[in-house]
Amino acid sequence: MEYGTVRLRIEEILQEKKISKNKICKELDIPRTNFNRYCRGQFQRLDIGLICKLCYYLEVEAGDLIVYVRPQSK
Repeated sequence: MEYGTVRLRIEEILQEKKISKNKICKELDIPRTNFNRYCRGQFQRLDIGLICKLCYYLEVEAGDLIVYVRPQSK
């Protein structure tokens, strides 16, 4: 059974706030390759430390950053 997935709105928020990926990676000391995986939704587990860093830096709540996507019905 499919239960859906979680999507991160990182790129959308960065665009809204006009922040580059390079800048946020440098200021938060996040490896760019790992950050890109989160942006593309290519992750298996969420790193709570990273989510906290992003929420703090971007001045958003976790619910603004993380979106639950229901599975498409048959």
